[in-house]
Amino acid sequence: MNNNSENNNFIGFIGIGYWGKNIFRNLLSLKVLHTACDSNPLTLSTYKQNYPSVKFTDSYYEILQDKDIKAVIIATPASTHYELSRKAIEYDKDVLVEKPLALNIKDAEELIDLANKKGKILMVGHILLHHPAIAKLKEMINYGEIGKIQYIYSNRLNIGKLRTEENILWSFAPHDISVILWLVGEEPENINAFGGDYLNKGIYDTTITTLEFRNGIKGHIFVSWLHPYKEQKLIVIGTKAMVVFDDISKEKLFLYPHTIQWKEGKIPVAQKADYRIIPVSDEEPLRRELLHFIECVKTRRKPITDGEEGLRVLKIINEAEKKLSSHHEFIKYQQEQHSNYFVHSSSYVDNNVIIGEGTKIWHFSHILENTTIGKNCIIGQNVAIGPDVTIGNNCKIQNNVSIFKGVTIDDDVFCGPSCVFTNVYNPRAFIERKHEFRKTIVKKGATIGANSTIICGITIGEYAMIGAGAIVREDVLPHALVVGVPAKQIGWVCICGNTLRFQNDYAKCNYCNTQYRIEDGRLVRE
Repeated sequence: MNNNSENNNFIGFIGIGYWGKNIFRNLLSLKVLHTACDSNPLTLSTYKQNYPSVKFTDSYYEILQDKDIKAVIIATPASTHYELSRKAIEYDKDVLVEKPLALNIKDAEELIDLANKKGKILMVGHILLHHPAIAKLKEMINYGEIGKIQYIYSNRLNIGKLRTEENILWSFAPHDISVILWLVGEEPENINAFGGDYLNKGIYDTTITTLEFRNGIKGHIFVSWLHPYKEQKLIVIGTKAMVVFDDISKEKLFLYPHTIQWKEGKIPVAQKADYRIIPVSDEEPLRRELLHFIECVKTRRKPITDGEEGLRVLKIINEAEKKLSSHHEFIKYQQEQHSNYFVHSSSYVDNNVIIGEGTKIWHFSHILENTTIGKNCIIGQNVAIGPDVTIGNNCKIQNNVSIFKGVTIDDDVFCGPSCVFTNVYNPRAFIERKHEFRKTIVKKGATIGANSTIICGITIGEYAMIGAGAIVREDVLPHALVVGVPAKQIGWVCICGNTLRFQNDYAKCNYCNTQYRIEDGRLVRE
């Protein structure tokens, strides 16, 4: 676009502050600034001295009433965005407003509806979508260079300006939410968030927001004002390669063509490769954003960060803030009512659940109603238990395990990562079979290996050992060692878990010295 066109000096700008000074600098460079406005007399006085050729005012209405001003850029505190944007549109001005579009969904929808009725451009300042490196990353995804996206996460961390008028979620997270939505191409179906208000109670200075999409992609956004150094990274994990966008680094975009090979078809092995730098333009993202707005104003083209895009980001922030509040109340309740056990703030415990003293329930887990968990248990990340499940004392349930209705776990049981319990033998998505649940019992001290599958309707005996990856379809004897697909017994294990070596139906554990004999096909402790 020709920046020296006859339509120069048609933009009014309000908010020459912390970020506004950068917008002011670029508007001067682009030769489109008509009038700049700020309510701070000291700021105006300083700018008038340094830029005597620029028109300044402390009255926003002076900008609104000037018919030579066709568009307004707003860089004021978030609480003023709705009112200032609404007035500008009512005065027939196109608007670029810094994020967020508004503080609530109703106001944002009103702005979008008003802009549509008046035929005005409404653009939100989600600057990362105008970053050359992000544009290149989107191109690489579209051309299939990194394969199918599996996971995206971002860190936006700093020890810098601390705000009291808005929390870190509103201040930092919109940038990365906007980028992730753009890269994924859809809105998340599940949103969660937790964080801490360490400096000012009620104002979160550290949050983690998790997003789950219908296409299977997951992501998280970690933002904080309390971090020892500045970090701004977004990482995309694909099936062919991994890409790192590092906005602090001189080189912005890095491709890591790591791959995963499957040894013997079942053991994943990482194949590392040297990274390479992806060259991108060094053009300032803010300048590109302003050029895009100017072009949209002149051509009436729809901005890529229009009001609808701003609304999508706002909905996610609102939902994340609700989850922050609910977790805060939940933690408070737990501290007041259940100080004898621990539940991480990202996990949920339904009504009518009994949890024993000393039990710990970690990240992103869900304990469903009418479930009982004994004392001193460890429940790992992303675990679902219930409804109507009983877990004994001193059990360890590792990450990514689901224990459904119909399963009973006795004391001292170990369930390895991602092991699977079923409760219907012949499931169909289109046939209701809740009345056909088969009971599965895991007896005291048994071990269920990682990634093993326990077919419903069986009993696993005391101190039995199920090997990793096994598929168990039949009852398992006490102390039996079973492995394979389908699982077969290949030996016996001691109460301590050590494999026993027999001579003439007699064995002594070389770890704990416990003695055993085989009698009628079963293990008997001496």
